[in-house]
Amino acid sequence: MMKPVATTRSAAGISTGMLAVWWLLASEIVIFGGLLASYIMHRLAHPEWAEYASHTNTWIGTLNTFVLLSSSLSAVLAHHAAEKGDGKKAAKYLLVTIGGALTFLVVKSIEWSIEIHHGYTITANGFWAFYYVAAGIHASHVIVGAIVMGWVAWYANQNRELQRVEMVGVYWHFVDIVWIFLFPLLYIAK
Repeated sequence: MMKPVATTRSAAGISTGMLAVWWLLASEIVIFGGLLASYIMHRLAHPEWAEYASHTNTWIGTLNTFVLLSSSLSAVLAHHAAEKGDGKKAAKYLLVTIGGALTFLVVKSIEWSIEIHHGYTITANGFWAFYYVAAGIHASHVIVGAIVMGWVAWYANQNRELQRVEMVGVYWHFVDIVWIFLFPLLYIAK
């Protein structure tokens, strides 16, 4: 069976698949960078946002930070197993990472339900608009990451395409890094 060209070619010592992942992340940095820079500029111009931010639940945000960082560990362990050629073990660790993604999303939906119940909706004011847009874009990346990880885990379980485990891991670490910026800006800086 022939391998796809993208898995056999490289540019500057990097596989074309991994190069594509890095290009994707570069475009995502532009999106999140612009969003976060815009948020910071508005936050500095609107001191009343500190009062609005005080209604975010720091404990829930901390829990989700722990969940995401723990899921990054399982992504690293999946990559380590894939490098050793153990696709079944890599797939199991990817499933743990997917579990972290699902946990994050469940906690986030509970948090949003509570906030919306208290009247803190996307239309309440500028702070809540930024909050929901930034957290919502991040959550959409968590969903995409979980779906792609499921696909990669399916192949890894068959000991096929193990190089993809590293690629999806790099993406997942990016999702975590974005949260590391969002968490203090939206939950801690009050």
